[in-house]
Parts: sequence; structure tokens; C-alpha cells
Amino acid sequence: MRMLAAVLAAVSAPAFHVSIRPLSGAVLTEVGHSWHSTCPVPLSNLRLLDVSAWGFDGHVHQGQLIVNADAAAGLGSVFRQLFDLRFPIRHLTLKDEYGPAAERAPDGDISGSFECRQAVPSPCVGGTGTGTWSEHAYGEAVDLNPHENPYVGCGMAENDKSSGYLDRSRIRPGMVTPAVIQAFARIGWGWGGSWYGSTKDYMHFSANGH
Repeated sequence: MRMLAAVLAAVSAPAFHVSIRPLSGAVLTEVGHSWHSTCPVPLSNLRLLDVSAWGFDGHVHQGQLIVNADAAAGLGSVFRQLFDLRFPIRHLTLKDEYGPAAERAPDGDISGSFECRQAVPSPCVGGTGTGTWSEHAYGEAVDLNPHENPYVGCGMAENDKSSGYLDRSRIRPGMVTPAVIQAFARIGWGWGGSWYGSTKDYMHFSANGH
């Protein structure tokens, strides 16, 4: 009976699915407003990464990210590990990341990757840009659940609604854990929560650690 129960549990367990594809015409149209000719990576070097992910509702959903072609396979393995951990991810869709503002998730807790923009300055400094490309502009960074994992500096969260998550010792659903950090570390990616000094980007993982 125990063996039968184990077999039935394995059969009924949700399966992880991953695919990596060049950007199709429809995806290019959706992502197009986030890319321009001065971006540091051409559209031909980006890929659509489609992955299964657990939601905060306890169900499995298919999420999509736009990532650098060189990073796609490694990130697929990372999201497989996050799936096995049942790590919940909120709003991991192209519509939420690239769609019209009126159609995006109103809570702003949007996970994503490619965005052709400058690196965001620390809340200690303020402002809108740093003059250097963000790793997101290369498709070599991923942000997870920014509400639960805020960008902070000098004791302040960039988003006031995330202030309740400044205490990282009380783990709640969607917060980055050591197991999540290790999943990215296995492909050589660093975590913004380990940055030196008072500025931390708890949502942020990138190929060069910045």
C-alpha cells in the first residue's frame, strides 16, 4: 500500500515544464517598447524562457521571462529548483512586465528580467539613474517578488509598501531564502542581498552579482 501511495503521489504531482525560444513576432511586439537601438544587447541575443512556477495561490502557473541567450539554459535549471522548493512567485508574465500600464498587476509585485534601463540608484542617493547599464539591460538579471524582497538603503525601502519586509529574519512566503540564493549560485549568479554596505537589493540576482 505504501508503494502504491508513493506511485500515485508521484503520478499526480505537478510537472515542471521549461522551453527556450527565439522571440517571435508577437513577443517582439510586446517587448519592443522596452528595447531601443542603443540598448547593449540586440533583440536577436534575447530568448523567451517559459517556466512552470508556483503561485501564491498554491497552484502551478506558466511564467515567462525575456533573458539573454547565453543565460537561458542556466536559468531554466534555476527555476526548476525553485519549482521543487515550491517557492511562490507573483506575476511572472510578459503582460505584467511589458504590457500597457493599465493591464499590469496593480500591486506592482512583478517579477521579471530584461529591461533596457540604467541601474537604479540607492534610496540613500535618490534620483532615477546612475549613468551605467543595469544587468537587466543585458537580460542577465532576474528580480523575484519585489514587494517581499525590496530594494533598500539607509534603512529605507525604495517602495514604502515593502517596509514590512525590511526585517529579513522573519521569513514569509515569497521571501528569498538561502535555498533560493544557492539555486542561483549554482550557475554562478550573485544576489543583491549580499552587497557590501547599507544598500541591498533583496529581489535581485545577476550574472555578475551587480
